[in-house]
Amino acid sequence: MEKAFAYFLSTLLLLHYVVATLAVTHTNITTDQLALLSLKSQIISDPYHFFDENWFPTTSVCHWEGVTCGSRHHRVKSLNLSNMALTGRIPQDFGNLTFLVSLDLGNNNFYGKLPQEMARLRRLRFLDLSINNFIGEVPSWFGVLHQLQVVTLWNNSFIGSIPSSFSNLSKLETLSFRFNSLEGQIPKEIGNLKNLRKLDLTRNKLVGSIPFTLLNASRLEILKISRNFLQGNIPEGISSLHNMKFLGIEDNQLTGSIPLSVFNISRIEVIAFTNNSLSGSLPNGLCNGLPLLKQLDLSWNKLRGQMPTSLSNCSELQILSLSYNEFDGPIHNEIGSLRNLQLLYLGGIIPQGIGNLGNLLELTMEKNQITGSVPISIFNISSLQRLDLWRNNLNGSLSQEIGNLTKMQVIDIQKNKFTGEIPKEISNLVDLEVFILAFNSFSGPLSMEIFNISELRIIDLTDNINLSGNLPSNIGSTLPNIGRLFLSHLANHVGTIPHSISNCSRLTHLELSYNKLTGLIPNSLGHLTHLQRLGLEGNNLMSDSSLSFLTSLTNCRDLTSLSVSFNPLNGMLPLSVGNLSTSLTYFIAIGCKIKG
Repeated sequence: MEKAFAYFLSTLLLLHYVVATLAVTHTNITTDQLALLSLKSQIISDPYHFFDENWFPTTSVCHWEGVTCGSRHHRVKSLNLSNMALTGRIPQDFGNLTFLVSLDLGNNNFYGKLPQEMARLRRLRFLDLSINNFIGEVPSWFGVLHQLQVVTLWNNSFIGSIPSSFSNLSKLETLSFRFNSLEGQIPKEIGNLKNLRKLDLTRNKLVGSIPFTLLNASRLEILKISRNFLQGNIPEGISSLHNMKFLGIEDNQLTGSIPLSVFNISRIEVIAFTNNSLSGSLPNGLCNGLPLLKQLDLSWNKLRGQMPTSLSNCSELQILSLSYNEFDGPIHNEIGSLRNLQLLYLGGIIPQGIGNLGNLLELTMEKNQITGSVPISIFNISSLQRLDLWRNNLNGSLSQEIGNLTKMQVIDIQKNKFTGEIPKEISNLVDLEVFILAFNSFSGPLSMEIFNISELRIIDLTDNINLSGNLPSNIGSTLPNIGRLFLSHLANHVGTIPHSISNCSRLTHLELSYNKLTGLIPNSLGHLTHLQRLGLEGNNLMSDSSLSFLTSLTNCRDLTSLSVSFNPLNGMLPLSVGNLSTSLTYFIAIGCKIKG
C-alpha cells in the first residue's frame, strides 16, 4: 500500500513538473511577441505611422518602441503606447503578457470591451486606459489583479455600476472613473482600501449618498465626486480624512449644512462644493485651521450670514468664490490681507455666451445681498485677476487705487449702486479683457482711457444714465480685440458712430440704444461680418433715402437681432432686406418713418 502511494506521489510530482515545464516553454518572450503582434494586427488607424516603423518580427521584442523588458525574466514588463491616436481593439491573447507590470494606452481611440483574458495580468501594477472609447460594464475581474496600484479609466464610455470587487485591491492608491456613464451608488466597500490616495468619480450618473465607510480610507488625499446625482449630507466625520488635500463634491444635490470639521483638515488645499443645496452659515473662524487652503468654492448654494472675518488667515488663498448664495453684510477690510488672491467671486456668474444681462428677466435663484462699499484694501491685492461683485447692494465710488491691479483681466460689478466717476487709472490695467459696470449710477465723462486698453473684449456700461461723452473717432485701432460693446441708456452719450468702428473685425454685439447719437448710420457697419446683434434704437440717427445701411448689413451673415426703432430714418425700405441673414430672428424698426 505504501509502495503504491509512493508511486502515485512520484507520478503526481512528475506530472506537475511536466506541466510546469510545458508552461514555461509555452509562455516565453515569443509568447509576448505574438501577443503584441496580435495587438498590432487589430490597429485600423495609425495616423502617426508608428507601426510603419516599429514592431517587426525580425527584431527583438525588447527593442521595440514603447516596450520595456525586465532584466530578470527577460519578459515584457512595460508597454506604453499613450498619445499615439491609435484606433483598434485589445485582442484576447493580450492576456498572455503575464509579466506585464505597467500598461499605458491613454489618449488613443481604442474601442470595444476589455477582454476577459486581461484577468491573467496578475503582475499588473499600473493601468492607464484613459481617453479612449471603451464600452460595456467595468469588469469585476479587476478584483483578482491584487498588485494593482493605479487604475485610470477616465473619459471612456463605461456603464453599469462600480464593481465591489475593487475592494480586494489592498494596494490600490489611485482609482479614476472620471467622465464615464457609471450608475448606481458608490460601493461601501471602497472604504476598505486603506492605501487609497486618489478617488475620482467626477461626471458620472452616480446616485445615493456619500458612504460613511469612505471615511475609513484614512490615507485619502484627493476625493473628486463632482457632477453626479448624489444626495444627502456631507458626512459629519469627514475630518478623519486628515490627509485630504482636494475635496471636490460640486454639481450634486447635497443638502444640510457644511460640517464644521471640514474646516479642521489642516492639509486641505481645495474645498469645492459649488452648485448643491447646502445651507447654514460659515463659521467665523473658518480659516483658523486652514493654513494651506488655496481654493474655497461654495458658489450656487443656500448659504447665508456674513462672510467670516477670519478669511485673512487663509494666507495662501488664490480663489474665493461665494457667488449665488444669501450672504449679507459688508466685505471686511481684512480681505486685503489675501496677498495671493487671484479670483474673487462675491456676486453672480454670467452664463457662458451671454454678454449684457440687463435685458434678461430677473433670475429667480438665490443671490447675495452684500452691502457697504468696496474696502480700499482690495485694491492692494496686486495678484488679483478677476473681481466679480455682480448683483449686490454695494455703493460708494471706485477708488483710484484700482490702477494698482495691473494683472486684472475681468472686472464685473454690474447691478449695484456705485456712484462717482470711472477712475482714469483704469488705463493701468493693460491686461483687462472684460469691463462690466452696467446698471449702476456712475457719472461724469465717458473715460477715454477705457478705449485705449487694447486687450478689451467686452465693455458694458449699460444704464449709467449720468455718463456723458462720445465714442473716439479712432476706436477701430484702439480696440482691435473688442467683441461686445454695450453703451446703451447713457442719457448724455452724444456724437456720431465713427466709421473706424468697422475695423473692429471681431465685433459680435454692438448696443448703442437710447443715447443721443446723431448723424448717418455708417454703411461701413457691413464690414463687421461677425456681427450678431445690432441695437441702435432710441437715438437721432439718420440714413440716405434708400436706407443703404440695411443693404450693407446683408454682408453680416451671422446677424440674429437688428433694432433701429425710434430714429428719423425717413427712407424707402429696400428690397435688399430680403437678403439679410437667414439667422435673423428679431428685426424691429418702429417709428422710423420708413416708406414703401
